Amino acid sequence: MTPLIYLGAALAEIFGCFAFWAWLRLGKSALWVAPGMVSLALFAWALTMVESALAGRAFAAYGGVYIVASLGWLWAVEGARPDRWDIMGGAVCLLGAALILFGPRGH
Repeated sequence: MTPLIYLGAALAEIFGCFAFWAWLRLGKSALWVAPGMVSLALFAWALTMVESALAGRAFAAYGGVYIVASLGWLWAVEGARPDRWDIMGGAVCLLGAALILFGPRGH
């Protein structure tokens, strides 16, 4: 369930941030901000659903998922295909996220 929560959180965060980008950098209407803020609140709520006793660990692992989801956004929404460096970097980030979240703990 955690990977799905992370994916949903990433999409919510990326859309929320892109709404501000569209308004401030692409000249879109300021009306983009309202759904962007709702999306950012949904992102924050979603991260609280991750099965982790520690927020910092949940947030750190999420970072890798966010990076890969951002590369997907780059391709799907902005029309720029990730290059081999993007893909390799994303793979390293996902590996790091998995180590942080699922690595054995000495507790």
